[in-house]
Amino acid sequence: MSEKKYYTEYDSGIKAAALAEQIINDPDLPNLKSIIIGMWDEEIYDVNPDGIFAAIVANKDKFQHIESLFVGDMEQEENEVSWIHQGNYEELLKALPNLKTLKIKGSEGLSLGKVDHKCLEELVIITGGLPASVVNQIKAAQLPNLKKLVLYAGVEDYGGDCNPSDFAALAKKDMFPKLKYLGFVNSDKQDELVQIILDSDILPQLETVGISFGCLTDKGGQLILDGAPKLSELKKLRANFHYMSKDMVAKLKALPFEVEVDDPQNDEYMYPMITE
Repeated sequence: MSEKKYYTEYDSGIKAAALAEQIINDPDLPNLKSIIIGMWDEEIYDVNPDGIFAAIVANKDKFQHIESLFVGDMEQEENEVSWIHQGNYEELLKALPNLKTLKIKGSEGLSLGKVDHKCLEELVIITGGLPASVVNQIKAAQLPNLKKLVLYAGVEDYGGDCNPSDFAALAKKDMFPKLKYLGFVNSDKQDELVQIILDSDILPQLETVGISFGCLTDKGGQLILDGAPKLSELKKLRANFHYMSKDMVAKLKALPFEVEVDDPQNDEYMYPMITE
């Protein structure tokens, strides 16, 4: 076994402190490479994972071999993404110097803190609304070996108070010299994010670009077509869940790299895939 998910359920009587003890004392822990933390308290609406983080930090010697961590792996029936109370990751990241992948779901109360992590290669943050404070923390972070960055922007109504210019400040080759996969996804301003990626100096080093799950229209599709000469090194464009026409989809599929354009939307009102 290399991966294990830890979680509780409603009416289980299990609190976050008990789940933390379960993780720390699990006989499987020495053989794990990946830990997934789902619903961490039966009263999940009111409890953040900071207590679990503190327990891991206090027992950090038991976690030095962990390479992947996903915090907040909950289905909609368990908790809406906008209702997930997240925590502060600063001390946790310090305690896990060999971590390569960090995936976070939920943004209420989320703080990365001051990040200086030489090993982290993948950062994915799934939200219905990404706070500008978190984007600013990523901008200030030291992540020299990051290869994949995916941010779910969401909408303002659910905490997404960042704007496209905030994302432009992240798409810099001097900030992420080893980045190969950049995803600015799940935005109600998806067309604008397409333009930001196309204008970035990091584009020539990217192998995969993600613009899925948002309000991507034919305007954004045309930007991609017009910017095709800039995409000569690209291997894959991911644009699943979109509001583009069949004609535009056909044109994108004709581009000289792999293009994913599944799950077209036909709703009169456009919303990203994940909001509440």
